[in-house]
Amino acid sequence: MTDAMTIDPDYLTRQLQALLAIASPTGFTDEAVRHTAQELARLGLEVKLTRRGAIRALRRGKARRPARGIVSHLDTLGAQVKALKENGRLELVPIGHWSARFAEGARVSILSAKGTYRGTILPLKASGHTFNDEVDSQPTGWRHVELRVDALSRDHNDLTQLGIDVGDIVAVDPQPEFLENGFIVSRHLDDKAGVAIMLAALEAMQRQNIETPVDTYWLFTIGEEVGVGASAALTPEIASLVAIDNGTTAPGQNSREFGVTLAMADQTGPFDYHLSKKLHQLCLAHGVPVQKDVFRYYRSDAASAVEAGHDVRTALITFGVDASHGYERIHLHALMSNARLCVLYSASNVEIGRDANELSDLEGFTHQEVPDAAPEQVLPADLSTEN
Repeated sequence: MTDAMTIDPDYLTRQLQALLAIASPTGFTDEAVRHTAQELARLGLEVKLTRRGAIRALRRGKARRPARGIVSHLDTLGAQVKALKENGRLELVPIGHWSARFAEGARVSILSAKGTYRGTILPLKASGHTFNDEVDSQPTGWRHVELRVDALSRDHNDLTQLGIDVGDIVAVDPQPEFLENGFIVSRHLDDKAGVAIMLAALEAMQRQNIETPVDTYWLFTIGEEVGVGASAALTPEIASLVAIDNGTTAPGQNSREFGVTLAMADQTGPFDYHLSKKLHQLCLAHGVPVQKDVFRYYRSDAASAVEAGHDVRTALITFGVDASHGYERIHLHALMSNARLCVLYSASNVEIGRDANELSDLEGFTHQEVPDAAPEQVLPADLSTEN
C-alpha cells in the first residue's frame, strides 16, 4: 500500500502558501497555531494544545506504545523593538539567530498596541547620494540597522504618539515566489515548509486510509528558533521523535534541494543510530532519493526534547535550503520526498519492541555490532609491493 501511496503536491503547496501568509515570529504564533490546529481537526485527528499553543495531534494506530512522534515548528525569525530613537526610527534586536545582512531592505510590519504599521529595515547609512562609498564600507550587524516607519515619525515623541513601544514584535515579509519549475523562494521556509510536509503526509494517509502499527503524534512547536522547541510537547508514550527542518545546501555540506537529506549529527551530537538507520533504509527500499549530512552550527526540535529530559530516540530529516535564515530557496521535490518518508515511517513495523517501556531489563535491547573486516583491497599494479 505504501509503495502506491501518493502525496498531493497541490495540497502541499496550498498549505505552504497559507502558512507563509500568516506572520508567526517566535512570541507571536497564535494565528499560525489556529490555522494548523483547524486543518488537523478537519483531517480527523485528535488535537490538543499546550498552554502556550504547541500542538499535539494524535492519529491512532493499532497499539498505543511505543508511539512515534513527528515534529516541526510554526515559529519563524523576526525582530523586536529595542529602543525608540531620537531620529524617529527604531532600534531592533533579532528574534532567533539571523544576520542583519539579510534584514537590510526587508519590508516589515510593526505589531503595536494601537495597530500594525509598515516599515523597512535599513542600514544606518542608506543613501549613496549622501554617504557615497560609506554605504558599502559600513559595518554589518544589528547595531548598524534601524527600522524606518511608514508613518509620521520625526522623533521619539512621534513614535510614542503612534503607540509604538519597546518590545513590539516586528514581522518580516516572506515575499514568496512559487515557480513553475518547482523552485520556491521565500523567507520563513524554515520551518513552514516542514509544517506543510507534515500536513501533506497526513492528508495522504487519511485519504488513502493508511494504517499504522502504533499511535503517531504529530507535533508543532512554537519556540524552536529561540531554542525551546519540543521541550514541552511530548507524552510518555512517545519513544521516537523525527524532526523535520531545513538542511543547509552550502559549500562543505552534502545537503541538496532534491530528495531527503538525512542529518546524522548536529552541534548537539549524533542522532539515534537505529532510528537514523531505519529512515535511510526506508528511503532505499522505496526509491526515495536520500543523502546524508552533518551540521556544525545547527540544532532542531529534537535537541530541545532531549535536553528537556525526554528519553526518546531522535532523528532529523530535512529539505535542502539554499541561504538558510536568509532569503531561502527550496524545491518541491524535496518537500514531496520528505512527506513520502513521513508516511513510510509511520506505516513501518516496530522493530524495537522494548521501547514501549520507559525502563526494562536487558532482554530485547539493541545491538550495534562492529562490522566484519573490510574485504582485502587489490592494489593497482603501480602501487603493488610485489616485484
